[in-house]
Amino acid sequence: MAAITAAMVKELRDRTGLGMMECKKALVESEGDVDAAIEEMRKSSGLKAAKKAGRTAAEGVALVKVADDNTSAMILEVNSETDFVARDDTFMNFAREVLDVAFSKGETDVAKLMEGELESKREALVQKIGENITVRRIVAIKGAVVDGYVHSNNKIASVVALTAGDTNVARDIAMHVAAVNPRVGKGEDMPAEEVEKEKDIIRAQPDMAGKPAEIVEKMTTGRISKFLKENSLVDQPFVKNQEQTVGALIKSQGAELTGFLRLEVGEGIEREEVDFAAEVAAAVGGSKS
Repeated sequence: MAAITAAMVKELRDRTGLGMMECKKALVESEGDVDAAIEEMRKSSGLKAAKKAGRTAAEGVALVKVADDNTSAMILEVNSETDFVARDDTFMNFAREVLDVAFSKGETDVAKLMEGELESKREALVQKIGENITVRRIVAIKGAVVDGYVHSNNKIASVVALTAGDTNVARDIAMHVAAVNPRVGKGEDMPAEEVEKEKDIIRAQPDMAGKPAEIVEKMTTGRISKFLKENSLVDQPFVKNQEQTVGALIKSQGAELTGFLRLEVGEGIEREEVDFAAEVAAAVGGSKS
């Protein structure tokens, strides 16, 4: 019998959305044949549709939970295949339950969090809805003053931590983070490799050609300074008052920024363009043959 590898288990999980142990058991019974395992799982579990290879769960929701005393917060991303499912009440209730459990346990390790009852509920939801459902990310933040913001479509969530100040101001800054998407809190936080990459881009620009090295260096320094200001939260014009920087707003509270987090649903996931209408037509055609 073929050895059951972690890669085989992952492929079966990706294609069915079912649990690791269930997938491993099915692979053992099918002697490592993934397609045969899927067929048997469909028969035994009532799974409505095996997830096709390459189909990616890149839709979904990002939610925030803030502690009652505003000293900590969590952001959760749960993915589905389609936005239609992401707006379903059953899906939303599952996502909120996962966030509540994660927050109560202080758990940001998805694998640990989903062991047991939550994983069983996820599997049941996959079978009920017929789409792959994944809990992708949980991130947490702590501070003296913490608040968060979720964009109205539940696609972007953000939280901000300050050393002092009003929670409403922290929430306004979190809204700014959601809207503007700063890369770092302060210019000095920008990774050195990112700065060097930007310098290379600047030096390669057409208006640099033929200029003396010292002029190129001076122009590069100026443009890097602009790049850092544009991408640093404290240096950005505040979305609700363009005459004031976020840093100035924080300073007016007698506070400093200690951190921020921002999650956007599906960021970093390579999406496959799927023609669902064509798939439905093909399925209907196949059922008539």
